Amino acid sequence: MTTTSHRTTLTPEQLEAFGAEMDAIRQRVIADLGTDDADYIRGIVKAQRRFEIAGRALFYLPPAWPLAVAALSVSKILDNMEIGHNVMHGQYDWMGDPGLSSKMYEWDNVCPSEQWKYSHNYIHHTFTNILGKDRDIGYGVLRMDEDQEWKPYYLGNPLYAFLLMVFFEWGVLMHDLEIERIVAGERTWADTKHLHKGMLRKVRNQTLKDYVLFPALTGPLFVPTVVGNVTANLVRNVWAFGIIFCGHFPAGVSTFSEEETENESRGHWYYRQLLGSANITGGKLFHIMTGNLSFQIEHHLFPDLPARRYPQIAAEVRGICERYGLGYNTGPLARQLGSVARKICRFALPDRKKSHDPSPVAQLRPAA
Repeated sequence: MTTTSHRTTLTPEQLEAFGAEMDAIRQRVIADLGTDDADYIRGIVKAQRRFEIAGRALFYLPPAWPLAVAALSVSKILDNMEIGHNVMHGQYDWMGDPGLSSKMYEWDNVCPSEQWKYSHNYIHHTFTNILGKDRDIGYGVLRMDEDQEWKPYYLGNPLYAFLLMVFFEWGVLMHDLEIERIVAGERTWADTKHLHKGMLRKVRNQTLKDYVLFPALTGPLFVPTVVGNVTANLVRNVWAFGIIFCGHFPAGVSTFSEEETENESRGHWYYRQLLGSANITGGKLFHIMTGNLSFQIEHHLFPDLPARRYPQIAAEVRGICERYGLGYNTGPLARQLGSVARKICRFALPDRKKSHDPSPVAQLRPAA
């Protein structure tokens, strides 16, 4: 059964106590990190590489083309979700392994890792769901909240969402350019000059890898290999889009104003992360394929803890939330995805009426 966030008033003392309990979980997990965590991520890296080798090799056998695409798709999903995303959060920096260092890791994606770490690790995780600061709310393309001013442009919300889903890695690449601000005259193309070199280099390298080098190695099978690579990237894009949007935008997930989060305490930061996220239920393999972002609540609470630990602490986090009367938004993929789709369509249309909720900081209004 899906449980969604709801408005709950916590006193400053309760917020402090709530934050202390979250800090205690974090410190306990950090103190327990060791061999099992290192063996896990190294095992995932080995599996990812084997899937990639299998996928590349199977392209030499035309009847095995579907298997080649499937293997390469799994490889790209693991690389982006369970490895790249989590490694670049610094979750495995404590190991001292250069191949798993957040400062050195480069993923299989057209977006440069350094650019992604700024927009995601800093901007998104610091200002999670704060309107006007967190650009992941709609990715500068979609209207996902009633407090985003409606414009006729948003009538295309469903189409924009579909295109973003299909070309998701390219949407992530373009994210930091803030094209919508350039169009609005709030920023110039010259303001983004510092990003261009890194972007062009990464796009060149990724394009050569997927659409020139590896296809060329298959000789007369060049065209089906290119199509296979395009398909694998499409599968990865659709999967990543679905998981990420289900963790951020289903019904019950809250958004916040800048005023509500001024002088925010540590406890209130945890409180905001909880109400601004949602989980997806599923089995062990499903969670691995999501990079454990199916535990988006735990990820936003503890972004630098190894993601494999999220399933272990989820029940404890949920129990603490229940003691404080706080909602814990979770549900199956189909339900969360359907909820996201309804919001995309709903916010494409003008609001029937606009209400203003002058609720205090600790009373954060959930988005529709």
